Amino acid sequence: MELAYYSDYAVRLVNTEEPTRNKDSLTSVEAVRELFGAASQMARRATDADVTRFRSVRGRLRAVFTAADEGDQTRAVDLLNSLLLEFPVSPQISGHDHLDGEGRPRWHMHLADHPSNATAGYAAIAAMGLAFHLTEFGADRLGLCQAAPCRNAYLDTSTNRSRRYCSDRCATRANVAAYRARKRLEAERSDREDDHTGLTAESSQESTTVGERRRPGVTGR
Repeated sequence: MELAYYSDYAVRLVNTEEPTRNKDSLTSVEAVRELFGAASQMARRATDADVTRFRSVRGRLRAVFTAADEGDQTRAVDLLNSLLLEFPVSPQISGHDHLDGEGRPRWHMHLADHPSNATAGYAAIAAMGLAFHLTEFGADRLGLCQAAPCRNAYLDTSTNRSRRYCSDRCATRANVAAYRARKRLEAERSDREDDHTGLTAESSQESTTVGERRRPGVTGR
């Protein structure tokens, strides 16, 4: 399992809540187990008590993304370090059953946790994965979706650091909203110009009429 994979644990947990929409899908032990995945042994250790504990860790992880999104990288790192200290892991080399072309295991780094409960295990993996992502790609690669009111967390893996939305759906919605906003501004600008042109023409007509009234009459011989 690649270390980059673990960073998605943090994203998945943070995005179980949509604060601006007052939505929260982390309401049961089943929801907690779904975050681990069906094959995880740790998921089977989850209890009702982990729902509250998971929500607490979720808030702290969102704070990391918020700080990074606001450009406060030092605060993002401090918050993440706090999680790493509280929920430590032990890196180990693992090969599993995957073989390369010469029949040898495909060695890779694995994060082994020794948690007292399901929350501690998940938090340790999520925090370490996020730490690897941050140090490898930069704190500015942690973001919150700019398509209001979404604000879901995402990890920017684009080559030019251009990602602003959590999904193609949000990107499309934001582009459509921006297009409509431009059209409204253009329409309002056009209306103001038409009103100004109308007032100018009316004023010019009134001036001409007044001038004709003041012109002396022509008398015959």
